[in-house]
Amino acid sequence: MTRFTPEGNKACLADYFKVPSDVYPVGRLDYDSEGLLILTNDKALNQRLLLPSRAHEREYWVQVDGAVTPEAIHQLQAGVQINVDGKLYRTKRCKAAIFTEEPVLPPRNPPIRFRKSIPAPWIRMVLTEGKNRQVRRMTAAVGFPTLRLVRYRMEDITIAGMQSGDIIQLSREEIYRKLKA
Repeated sequence: MTRFTPEGNKACLADYFKVPSDVYPVGRLDYDSEGLLILTNDKALNQRLLLPSRAHEREYWVQVDGAVTPEAIHQLQAGVQINVDGKLYRTKRCKAAIFTEEPVLPPRNPPIRFRKSIPAPWIRMVLTEGKNRQVRRMTAAVGFPTLRLVRYRMEDITIAGMQSGDIIQLSREEIYRKLKA
């Protein structure tokens, strides 16, 4: 989970990054997810990004279990029923496509389970909403559970060329421009 305080015996952000006490993550990544995380002390930015009416784009690269079908991609694009806090919720339409080649990413530690006889293709998904564990629930709803989940992009900020643990600093003007906030 993206937090600076430990929960149980799981590592937290404070184990990896030393930042001022007023800095916090915008949005969230669950414990088994990886990728872009924005850290800020700008409360106005946090509000702008988390408001559902803003509908900013978040791009995820998702490795799934099994030979994903064009029908499953179509279902993801149209929106699917998922369970959110014990209630059925229909996701908004999204962009989804199967990667033709495996994306270039740093190795995952620990690696996902490997099974020689079962395909594990990658899907690119672009969402404009962010319900708890939404991407994982969406791929499971169409029959292809998520094996690896990477948030690649938020609006115009990407992890292109970065390695796990890399940090880049952006000015307030630059981050607002790139996030279309």
